[in-house]
Amino acid sequence: MQDLIDGRCGWCGTDPLYIEYHDREWGEPVTDDRTLFEFLVLESAQAGLSWLTILRKRENYRRAFHEFDPQEVVSMSDEELERLRTDDSGIVRNRLKIEATRNNARLFLDIQSEFGSFHQYLRSFFPSRCPVLNHWEKLEEVPVSSAESDAISRDMKRRGFKFFGTTICYAFLQATGFVNDHLTGCRCFPKTNNQ
Repeated sequence: MQDLIDGRCGWCGTDPLYIEYHDREWGEPVTDDRTLFEFLVLESAQAGLSWLTILRKRENYRRAFHEFDPQEVVSMSDEELERLRTDDSGIVRNRLKIEATRNNARLFLDIQSEFGSFHQYLRSFFPSRCPVLNHWEKLEEVPVSSAESDAISRDMKRRGFKFFGTTICYAFLQATGFVNDHLTGCRCFPKTNNQ
């Protein structure tokens, strides 16, 4: 895989949907809890699959899981969840992942109650409480986990979250801008006065 393609991180290749996601979302700081829940659902669904597969199903997930409203997802019945698995809902039909979405929604709401917001909970794992800006030049330098993703995933597992190990957690942190892993030569790498 090339490190850069057309001035972008090479992992996004040439697929228009992937390019748009790379340019407009990946690495951009997310503070909105509903959007954080969306990425929690999508990243958990991605386990064992390509991210592009999940991006292509994103609108189907939005419809299936009530616009990513965790309150609504918690209220979904067993019958609703089973229907998502058996009907042509356009999502990954893995029963465990579908059930984990409702489970994770309940725990997400518990964290909001405890910390004031899921965003504040995540920030508490970062020593400076600020996003991490890495300075990788090559894709092979980008890690698949970090001390923060280890700690977050360990705590979330202790709380009962499913499908959110350290690798998925790190991808979640990259997607939501808690960690910015755009390569230094990428057009989306933040330009600061210190460079």
